[in-house]
Amino acid sequence: MPALPAVPRLTVPEFALYGEATRGKDAEAVHIELIETRSRKYDWHIDTHTHAGLFQVLFLLGGQVRANIDGDCWECDAPVALTIHPSLPHGFDFSEEAHGYVLTVDQNMLFAAAGHEGDLFSSLFVQPLAIGLGTAPEMVARIEALLQNLTLEAAWPRHGHALMLEWLARSTLLLLVRVRAERHIADTSGRGDFELFSRFRVEVERHYKEQWQVGQYADCLRVAPTRLNRLCLKLAGKSAFEITQDRLMLEACRKLTYVPAGVSSIAYELGFQDPAYFSRLFKKLMGVTPKEFRRRQQDLGVIEANRPMPVS
Repeated sequence: MPALPAVPRLTVPEFALYGEATRGKDAEAVHIELIETRSRKYDWHIDTHTHAGLFQVLFLLGGQVRANIDGDCWECDAPVALTIHPSLPHGFDFSEEAHGYVLTVDQNMLFAAAGHEGDLFSSLFVQPLAIGLGTAPEMVARIEALLQNLTLEAAWPRHGHALMLEWLARSTLLLLVRVRAERHIADTSGRGDFELFSRFRVEVERHYKEQWQVGQYADCLRVAPTRLNRLCLKLAGKSAFEITQDRLMLEACRKLTYVPAGVSSIAYELGFQDPAYFSRLFKKLMGVTPKEFRRRQQDLGVIEANRPMPVS
């Protein structure tokens, strides 16, 4: 791939999308397209340019890219995600086999419309990033599925179209936030500790209904219970026992919300031999009894059902 020429900042053109000088008044807050759709048109070379008010993430799932990001040259192999904030000069040279997606998001949708939740995404756009995805194949599969759904939704607008685009875009970016956060944990705590903690979470998912004790999890993972507890406190701020209890209560809340079964039946299904003990434990951890929790969720459901649908 030929080297990208340095472009003086004063001459950098500004586009809505590359090659499109303006953005319509009715333009959607989310845009998705295949890398190859626009790049092939320009012989796999995208000149240095900027976007006003638009965040972009390039998801390269195959091939290579040489990126000029604010004057710095990055050479990246797939799979990788490049994040670019508004007004940051950038350009690309792709290999001919390159493929993936370019996700463009209006800054107002990402931050202002998301309220305080917008802070979740700020770590992606404080500075340009190249987030390698090669060590997270399961996350790549989930991200690609969301991007495919975004592409389908963008091509065929239906009821709630704008809202669906926003939800899918936020979900995609949130998975990217998780990849970066988990890599940070692994880098700071040590890859071995992070892998052990991940294995523990997998075993909790398998056995929480059996109400395994910490010692049983430790035996399964071939570590001492004290080491497992120290690891959980270090990475999650909670003991191993607290993590198992949290998972149990999460499932209890889900069943009380969505399953029309009695509290006793739910208690037995979650491995409790005494429904009264389940109710006491639930109130201790959740602050209300199972019946009170269910009643609150039903009341919230009535409120949501009567709320007007947003117009897309």
